Amino acid sequence: MVSARYRKACWPGEEEAPVSVEENNKALVRKFFEEVWSRGNVAALDEFLAPDFVVHDALSREEGGTEGYKRAVAEQIAASSDFHVSIEEQIAEGDKVVTRHVDSGTHDQEEFEGFDPSGARITMENITINRVVEGKIVEERNVANISPLWQRRMEQERIERERIEQELRVARRIQRASLPKKVPELVCWQISPLYRPAREVGGDFYDFHPLPEGRLGLVVGDATGKGVPAALVMSTTCGMLQIAARSLDSSSPGEVLERVNEALVARIPSNMFVTCFYAIVDSKNGTLSYANAGHDLPYLRRHGGDAEELRARGMPLGLMPGMSYEEKEIELGAGEVALFYSDGLVESHDPEGEMFGFPRLQALVAEHAEEERPLGDFLLEELYSFVGEGWEQEDDITLLTLKRSPNRG
Repeated sequence: MVSARYRKACWPGEEEAPVSVEENNKALVRKFFEEVWSRGNVAALDEFLAPDFVVHDALSREEGGTEGYKRAVAEQIAASSDFHVSIEEQIAEGDKVVTRHVDSGTHDQEEFEGFDPSGARITMENITINRVVEGKIVEERNVANISPLWQRRMEQERIERERIEQELRVARRIQRASLPKKVPELVCWQISPLYRPAREVGGDFYDFHPLPEGRLGLVVGDATGKGVPAALVMSTTCGMLQIAARSLDSSSPGEVLERVNEALVARIPSNMFVTCFYAIVDSKNGTLSYANAGHDLPYLRRHGGDAEELRARGMPLGLMPGMSYEEKEIELGAGEVALFYSDGLVESHDPEGEMFGFPRLQALVAEHAEEERPLGDFLLEELYSFVGEGWEQEDDITLLTLKRSPNRG
């Protein structure tokens, strides 16, 4: 008597020959690979999979059902125009079929495993264990050599790192070319800029505009964003400010900002803008006239230790046309100092996440004793003490101090 492990099969007119259940299971799994995977017939999955089918992911150690498996198969097939499965070896024992197969295809269609189509051909060796019960696949376990995917991922990450580094180099060159090469000398005044770029270049800038009759324009600003886009907007703004200051040849910071705002609105991306504080110092009478386009408020350290804010209303540059900018004027006494800065200083965080902040900065400006060391150096030392060792600078830091010398010459 033939065992239940076998069933009879024969050619017409020939004596029936027993066929093992294992052979039938192997044939079913082989047909499954050819029809679904090689031919891309996802609809045929219902013919092969049991309703309670379970797939085990060897990497994530998660289980999935029929619907998730269908999606995974469809995504993999959709990623390639020539996906093919080649069965190298099959072994069956009981209800289990072990298949060693090589999958290959050109990734030229849709995204797969987080990768965009690149045209690269990927080949992976796999071992799949299917459990077959009553002519249906009820369970699948798969072990794959995914080194080709990891090699591809590492290659893409290398290319991306090189692209980012190249962009950073370009952004730094643009930024360096836009910043002034030297600090102008003004009789009875001390001008001290400090600039500390972050690794990912931001949009900080400062500049000086020599004007007639012993006047000097000073500007500190920040373009939104990082990298090349911020550097380009920053460079454009610096050039426009220079042109506006020279062409107007006036003592009105507000007029300069109005002119530049109109030009930027039409030229920079709609999702970008520039904050900017523009001041004109008159070296003869000690006055400082200024206007503010949405920038962080500068501080003026008076005699007696007060640190007052230099307030003036105005929207950032490049947001809306037709903006006007309020102008103010103050006089600096001998020994008094004004501080202009960017948000990279006040938005720095300590290891616990606390921000350096405006109140801390204002208090430090007020308590600073000029005879100890310059205000800019003092503030940087306080910042480094605040953030601690191992601090990763998040944004550019720009400090510009303007001090009227005690000796009026």
